[in-house]
Amino acid sequence: MTSETDDLGYAFFQTPLGRCAIVFSERFIHGIDLPERTLREARARVKARAPKAKEGPPTAVAQNAITHIVSMLSADTTANDKRNAFAVLRTLPLAIHGRPDFHARVYQLARSIPSGETRSYKEIAEALGSPGAARAVGQALARNPFPIVVPCHRVLAARQKIGGFSAPGGVETKRRMLALEQATTSQATSSARATPTPRTARATSTSVEDHGFAFDPDEAIRHLRAQDPIIRRVIDDIGAFTLTRNRTDSVFLALAEAIVYQQLTGKAAATIFGRVKALFPRKPTPAALLHLPDASLRAAGLSNAKTLALKDLAEKAASGELPSLATIERMQDETIIEKLTLVRGIGRWTVEMFLIFRLGRPDVLPLDDYGVRKGFALMTGATELPTKKALAAHGARWAPYRSVASFYAWRAVDRARAERT
Repeated sequence: MTSETDDLGYAFFQTPLGRCAIVFSERFIHGIDLPERTLREARARVKARAPKAKEGPPTAVAQNAITHIVSMLSADTTANDKRNAFAVLRTLPLAIHGRPDFHARVYQLARSIPSGETRSYKEIAEALGSPGAARAVGQALARNPFPIVVPCHRVLAARQKIGGFSAPGGVETKRRMLALEQATTSQATSSARATPTPRTARATSTSVEDHGFAFDPDEAIRHLRAQDPIIRRVIDDIGAFTLTRNRTDSVFLALAEAIVYQQLTGKAAATIFGRVKALFPRKPTPAALLHLPDASLRAAGLSNAKTLALKDLAEKAASGELPSLATIERMQDETIIEKLTLVRGIGRWTVEMFLIFRLGRPDVLPLDDYGVRKGFALMTGATELPTKKALAAHGARWAPYRSVASFYAWRAVDRARAERT
């Protein structure tokens, strides 16, 4: 460490991952912490790293890091801006002084892995001229004090397995970071180009970047096949998990769209939602929606019930009662359901769809969804829909990947419908 350690500061900043922390001096970045469950835990982690650090405004070098970390992780950042963020983060001055030389070399090499790509521990070891040091590379990265800036999440185990991750949240955080970056692996890319995948193998060949969910689809499918012979047959017949996450940067806008789409065909809902958006100069905001006359919303094609629901949503968003996306992403599924169903017109099913399609949560089983219940009946050969209790009991074996099981139930319905036409 340098003589600057007596003048260390720290600050918290919001990212798509949640609230991160940065420890800094005038010239160097001394550490990055990924989100903890609570602010108290986050401060304790900072103090364990830098007991003398004082919370305060970021220095110029720290603000530069914050700006480009947020840019790197944002789903809305353009490819060009991501390349710029990568270039900046790769050259940030880090306080690596006093750390083992091997660790410093690992960190420097890891910083050269572009966003959207991955390497293996073995590849890093070989690039360092120590082909037998893959385990040592993993140990060095486990002690990485600069996650994101030194992107240890882009380093995987052999055969593209996710490997470990010592940051809060463990491997789920690692998967989430890779999903935010839409990461691929050199092996997956080259093999996909080299040979077409047989139908029977497609269910175990989906990579993280294909869908945007923060989990490994291969692992999910292996689990479902092992736990339930009924769904195993459906997976083998239907093939790959092809559901795509529809990201959002606004809880308010996502729920507003969900309200408009309720009980309408996709085409009709899209037309009405387009009219609603056209009522605003740029995009709907809570304040602007609250000032918009109800008659304008009704003229766009909304029912009175949906107009009242949108106004209630806007009121809760404007007052701060509606959680931000960053806050939502740190909540448990049931907590999100409890919080969002306080909005008029938002029921459990709507929030469950939000959890699956917007947040990419892996373990949601929408018991009220007709398609899921009908799909399960088709899987089991039943002539009647299962009760919610029966579906929940059988679905317990699908955890923690009940969202994936729901996808296969929906596809079973699609397949049956196609066979009738």
